[in-house]
Amino acid sequence: MSGFPITTSSTDNIGIYSRQGRGVRLNEPKNKGKDETSSRLDREYWTLTAWVNTWAYVVLDPLSRLLARIGIQPNLLSMIGFFAASAAGAAVAAGHVSYGGWLLLVSGPFDALDGALARTAGLESRFGAFFDSFIDRYSEAVVLLGILCWATWNDRHVLVIVTFLTMTGSFMVSYARARAGGLRISCRVGLFTRLERFIVLTLTLITQQLLAGLIILALLTNFTALQRMFHVYRQSLYE
Repeated sequence: MSGFPITTSSTDNIGIYSRQGRGVRLNEPKNKGKDETSSRLDREYWTLTAWVNTWAYVVLDPLSRLLARIGIQPNLLSMIGFFAASAAGAAVAAGHVSYGGWLLLVSGPFDALDGALARTAGLESRFGAFFDSFIDRYSEAVVLLGILCWATWNDRHVLVIVTFLTMTGSFMVSYARARAGGLRISCRVGLFTRLERFIVLTLTLITQQLLAGLIILALLTNFTALQRMFHVYRQSLYE
């Protein structure tokens, strides 16, 4: 893989180095009040991703500068992260649940560094942001697929259901923001964004507490999707 500059612009991603502003900033004065309302509503919700974003540059900046000097491409980091997540899913499906958790943990730094490297190397692009989010959805799906396969082959019917609910909730969280963005509404809010899901899923696999972890994920991902729906509804009232 080479040639496509990669960056990240979604707070659903573990690549949390986005520097985009809140909401859609239009030049027309008539939209100024709407933009200010959008920002105020965004700040009403605390997320771990937003908190981490305040200090992550301390770690990511030096590493991304080093990688830029070496000549590493951001898309290479994205693909390594995806392959590590795929290996994690395969390990879980084969019954090596704890190993799958450690492999998923390995994938995290690559997901965090691709956007930081793109910024440092001056390789940010709209396609790069899209590609990074695109790969992240597959990375999350392949791990959940591994759990789904293992649960199916071992007749863990309840686990199959909660894994499916987790997958649905995770995708709806991402879809809610993407669809809101298409409507020119900022939607970065929610309790369980990509980083929170990554942490809980990794700990779930490492500790092999699949049912408990997936129940938590199923509940909180769908709760976050509903949070975002309510948030968009509130913002739409100011149009």
